[in-house]
Amino acid sequence: MDQAPSNPLMQESGLPRFDEIEAVHVVPAVQQLLVRATKLFDEVEALEEPSWEELFGRLDRIDQYFEQTWKPIGHFNSVKNSSELRAAYEEVLPEVVKYSIRVSQSEKLYQEFKTIRESDSWDSLSSARKRIIEQRLLSAELSGVALPDDQKEKFNEMTHELSKLGNKFSNNVLDATNAYELIVTDPADAQGWPNSLKNLTSQAFNKTRKEEEPASTPETGPWKITLEVPIVQPFWQHCQNRDLREQTYRAYISRAASAEFDNTENCNRILTLRREQAKMLGYNNYAEVSLSEKMAENVDAVQEMFETLRKASIEPAKDDLDDLQKLANESGESNDLKQWDIAFWAERLREKKYEVTDEVLRQYFQHERVLNGLFSLVERLFGVQVREVDGDVSCWEPSVRYYMIFKDDQAVAGFFYDPYSRPENKRGGAWMDVCLNRRQTPDGLQLPVAHLVCNCTPPVGDSPSLMTFREVETLFHEFGHGLQHMLTTVDEPDVAGINGVEWDAVELPSQFMENWCYHKPTLLGMTAHVETGEPLPDELFEKIVNARHFRAGSDTLRQLTFGMTDMLLHSEFIPNGETTIFDVQRDVMQSTAIMPMLPEDRMLCSFQHIFAGGYAAGYYSYKWAEVLSADAFGAFEEAGLENEEAIEETGRHFRDTILAQGGSQHPMTLFEQFRGREPDPTVLLRQCGLLKE
Repeated sequence: MDQAPSNPLMQESGLPRFDEIEAVHVVPAVQQLLVRATKLFDEVEALEEPSWEELFGRLDRIDQYFEQTWKPIGHFNSVKNSSELRAAYEEVLPEVVKYSIRVSQSEKLYQEFKTIRESDSWDSLSSARKRIIEQRLLSAELSGVALPDDQKEKFNEMTHELSKLGNKFSNNVLDATNAYELIVTDPADAQGWPNSLKNLTSQAFNKTRKEEEPASTPETGPWKITLEVPIVQPFWQHCQNRDLREQTYRAYISRAASAEFDNTENCNRILTLRREQAKMLGYNNYAEVSLSEKMAENVDAVQEMFETLRKASIEPAKDDLDDLQKLANESGESNDLKQWDIAFWAERLREKKYEVTDEVLRQYFQHERVLNGLFSLVERLFGVQVREVDGDVSCWEPSVRYYMIFKDDQAVAGFFYDPYSRPENKRGGAWMDVCLNRRQTPDGLQLPVAHLVCNCTPPVGDSPSLMTFREVETLFHEFGHGLQHMLTTVDEPDVAGINGVEWDAVELPSQFMENWCYHKPTLLGMTAHVETGEPLPDELFEKIVNARHFRAGSDTLRQLTFGMTDMLLHSEFIPNGETTIFDVQRDVMQSTAIMPMLPEDRMLCSFQHIFAGGYAAGYYSYKWAEVLSADAFGAFEEAGLENEEAIEETGRHFRDTILAQGGSQHPMTLFEQFRGREPDPTVLLRQCGLLKE
């Protein structure tokens, strides 16, 4: 029997050995990875008119090496961050980037792809393989493969720098978030806080308290407020001390915008480099580069969607603010509302209008029960079974679990689930990422494996983890991404699952899954009061449904602010000119915001999606995909949500088109296969309550 390599990052197949990985393994593993990959790529470039199998057999093997070594390192960077890991990651990153540039700019490989496209066998290739070649050719061109040597060298230097800047940007946001704290000591300031917030902030204080300081209790404090969303969001909603709300709000919107964590120049430099690279490639701006690989045809098409949604949202958003101001005045507040008052009074209005608070709802959403409800829905819709795997699976934290998905008692996929917030070493937000791709290997079929990562409120003491309704929606959202990765039937890893899916269509399955949180049998089936065990009462369910449209205009405008700012920064803005990135945001907010932008608002300095993630000139994708997902759910509504047979039939059809085919066909083709027509944007406006009938 073969011995596992002493370095856990050096294995060649199977699930990563997460509990053995340490920072010291990173450098030697990546060095060896690059030796192996380079040797194989040398063979690739030496091929003469290769067959598909000769070429992609080697390329797939290289991808497997990266999947086993580089993927876990990137994953740890997000879920088990440390100074040692950062140092190791930053040490090897330049060499990894250098190798990836060599591959992306290989003229020999580019010609091999072109040879396949121009060969007599092209027409006999599957649609999946044709998509792979077309996408690889475009990707190579966007990587500068066709540039003259002197320009290519400059282009590559920029790519190296962009990689470093993105990593630095993320680290600055994490460090700036962790550097802030507000210690609340006066019990009067904690009046009105829900127990969950007191528990969480008491626990946060005890984690970092000095030896000489007395321990905190949830009842008496002290309570530590951080800028982590699971803490600061409910704090804004429930803290009656307006000064403390203002203090934390101003800190939040100016994160990573000053002192040693200042991202302002990083933003400008990133935008400058992207713009310069776009010009070198023959595009007018980076937005055109981004859209060349997306579903939206051009910037005008995106702007048209923005304007349709903005017009439908602006008056409802004004009404939203008027409603809050009126309630505040009736409650004795004499001041005009400011940004730090919105969450507080919105929560009061929600309580008054729907007589239900997040805290009341949280009591019904026990994490384990919600998880089981999600799995039941998935099993019913898509004809699969979800089973937890006990033992023999290596995880990076005790709270992480591993599951397998079965179809007709045959294993088809697996996923790691990391549910809870760990602000000391895990980045905020929620995401799905690829652990292993579905692919054919010499040892047989490798099943797809996903990472599903959330930042739910963790259990405190003997109390179970209780979820806000938003956390429930987020879990469903990320699982939708996971389903597209895990239920793929495509064996070509380049277009299996979420791979090869146009970025503005990739949110379709995730946003589609959120709709089921408003389906009565689904939602009630996963609720049980933490003390009585009773399911969510009908009247509370009705309030959740009615509250779905609460502040829909305001929420839409907020997303449009992000999306429109992103698009302008990457299309019209010229870095280091007369205007700043914050001027761009301010100009956008003149048409999208009911309240003027605060002078010190530096939200862009922590906007990781566009400066350190994959959403540059692509943040609009959330709304674009929302149009698709709302219309997709409409198919289930038309079939009859209470008609079990029709729902199963529609669910299998959704599975076999959108989920199973993934990137192997254009998303519009798959949508039309599922829906029988192109998407209808009015379905989304109707769903949000913004369509005037």
